[in-house]
Amino acid sequence: MEDASISAGDAVRRDLGARPLWSRLHLPWVAGALFLLLLPWATRNAYHHYILNLILINVILAVGLNIVKGFAGQVTVGHYAMAAIGAYASAVFAAKFGVPFWLALPAATLFTGLVGAIVGIPAFRLEGAYLALATLGLAESVRIAIGVTDYLGAAVGFSDIPPPVFFGRPVVDHIAYYYIVMPLALAGIYFSFCILRSDIGRSFKALREDSLAAAACGINVRKYKLLAFLISALYAGCAGSLQAHMAPGFLHPNSYTITEMVTLLLMVVMGGLGHIWGGVIGAAIVTVIYDLTRDYYQYQMAIFGMVIVLTVMFMPRGIGGLIDDYLAKRRFVAIRRAKANAA
Repeated sequence: MEDASISAGDAVRRDLGARPLWSRLHLPWVAGALFLLLLPWATRNAYHHYILNLILINVILAVGLNIVKGFAGQVTVGHYAMAAIGAYASAVFAAKFGVPFWLALPAATLFTGLVGAIVGIPAFRLEGAYLALATLGLAESVRIAIGVTDYLGAAVGFSDIPPPVFFGRPVVDHIAYYYIVMPLALAGIYFSFCILRSDIGRSFKALREDSLAAAACGINVRKYKLLAFLISALYAGCAGSLQAHMAPGFLHPNSYTITEMVTLLLMVVMGGLGHIWGGVIGAAIVTVIYDLTRDYYQYQMAIFGMVIVLTVMFMPRGIGGLIDDYLAKRRFVAIRRAKANAA
């Protein structure tokens, strides 16, 4: 029986190995990139192009939050504060100092990463609900500070943020801006996969399961907690900068409230904590639902809160868990067929 199982497994591996390495690793990415390249032309109007841009920006935010929360297990609800810092930093660089978008974007991203590393320092001593409350306080402090600072537009908002300029022409059209956001979103997803499959990702997962056991195994807990906040903040800073320069080039502190944080949390929970593709799908679904329910804004948070509770109760691993179950069943069927053929 054991020999039959081994031979069946070998048959499955040989079947998979018969496919070229390029097709197994790169073909899905190439197919996805081609699909995204053609996607805007299948939509109807400029508003749909705007929604596509918003989905991709939220994908970057969700992937970043998944790194610190899904991979490293750090309970943070201040991710939107990092996005606000990235957005306003990029706006200041571009509107106040005349820095072009192509330099303002990386500068704002790095600045937000530095702030995220500083924010990660309290995580050395705080865990669970205490860390959540600390990051929530940070998020509200950032929003209030922006709302009372005249240099940042205060409660009126920060306007006239210059758009990207490409070969001397400003990119104000949403379909053109899409081709700036889309490659960055793809790169962010790919980079998160690289992190997950590296020693850093394995250290993050060990930290998530049990920080004491991880420390006993020789993992530098402080280093990897700080690194998780740093990487997550880099994602948030990039997303915030992209949001700032997207037409109409306007920011307001009310765009970074606890409502938006709950919406972002729903994207990650619905997609599945620690599951990259699930988070991408969750970001797309929640963004579309949020837009469709704008007319019922007074009920949005009640609806989203209920969806979070139901997801945790009946689909605790989110959409990503369903994807994993499907792939596991598919592999199990392949092994059974290989056993039948071997017999």
